[in-house]
Amino acid sequence: MRSILKASVAALGFAALATGAVADGHGKKLSGDLRIISDMSNPAPRAVMEGLAKEFGEKHPDLNIDLEIVDREAWKTQIRNALTANAPDVVNWYAANRMGPYVNAGLFEDISDMYENGDLPGLDAVKGAMTLDGKQWGVPYTYYQWGMYYREDMFKELGLTEPTTFEEELANCQKIVDSGKKCYAIGTKFLWTAGGWFDYLNMRTNGFDFHMQLARGEVEWTDARVRETFANWRKIIDMGGYIDDHQSYSWQEALKFMTDGEAASYLIGNFAVAPMRDAGLSDDQIDFYQFPLIDASLPQGEDAPTDTFHIPANASNKDNARAFLQFVTSADVQTKINSGDALGQLPVNAASSVDADEFLEQGFAMLSGNAKGGVAQFFDRDFPAEMASVGMEGLQEFMVFPDNLDDILERLEDARQRIYK
Repeated sequence: MRSILKASVAALGFAALATGAVADGHGKKLSGDLRIISDMSNPAPRAVMEGLAKEFGEKHPDLNIDLEIVDREAWKTQIRNALTANAPDVVNWYAANRMGPYVNAGLFEDISDMYENGDLPGLDAVKGAMTLDGKQWGVPYTYYQWGMYYREDMFKELGLTEPTTFEEELANCQKIVDSGKKCYAIGTKFLWTAGGWFDYLNMRTNGFDFHMQLARGEVEWTDARVRETFANWRKIIDMGGYIDDHQSYSWQEALKFMTDGEAASYLIGNFAVAPMRDAGLSDDQIDFYQFPLIDASLPQGEDAPTDTFHIPANASNKDNARAFLQFVTSADVQTKINSGDALGQLPVNAASSVDADEFLEQGFAMLSGNAKGGVAQFFDRDFPAEMASVGMEGLQEFMVFPDNLDDILERLEDARQRIYK
């Protein structure tokens, strides 16, 4: 469906952005055409996308902007064709290895010079997520943090404090188990939540770079370093840290164990905060901390699924497209589109600000200060689709039957050799 930018966006506050308030194109007035295909099809993201196009058009009245909004799921199968024949100038996609097929096929434009010459300030923490083969292939516009959400009231009752090391995490868990509760709620019925635990344990055990090498198929699953990750994971499993029968629950169903006070923590994304509040937990009862360190010498890696804009290599209006990328990553625009009235997520520009929400504030501080680490996109985005599917099945099986580890790793290694070949 094609949009001609008629939607009202005043409710989102875009009208408050004065023309010229955000630098783009080094202040040049643009003309000609700009074709954008966006998958921001749900109501709130759609309003944001239409607002961005409208505001950019008001800054450049001689520019003809053609915005086409397509269904988010359909776009996953349509994007390759869209990038080849009569390509638009800007498209939506995802960061890190999800860019890989289009980078490798020569379908995304290399915009490394924009990062190098200062056109994109404030993006240091997420530059790595846009980097493949040492070059940058797009810009991020929104992401959200993962981490440990916990029952602050339960911690206080047991005399626990937020851990900073894995040893402290395990010590806390033992006290929680000894009290008759479970340390962690989790629902692995749909597999992907187990991927979050592997991501963090592997990044903390072996580092972000190693984790991404594994995701790219450059490391064997039977490698001793991967086994060390699973050994750390088994410490939690063997002490009875997870809720029972987690393979029977979705993540939403498992949340009840935390809201009912039967489990103390949940490793999850910030999207879980609203359901916690809806279930009756106050902000005085819940809090957040960064997944603890295992090897303190390693840079911190964080899961922060990131949505992005890219310029197709076959685009006709690349100067206009580059100006639009500057616009959408500027601090003021990032603040506006990620507010609670819009996307309700985190801006990627470190100079932006966030709504007065303690979890958004903690997540923004954590991710903005992660320039020396890396931003992972989550297991089912960082690994190729088939490897992610096979891998997450193995991760769930390990959580239920940890003695099966050797068989699981052999299967995953066989899959690696077949899939990456």
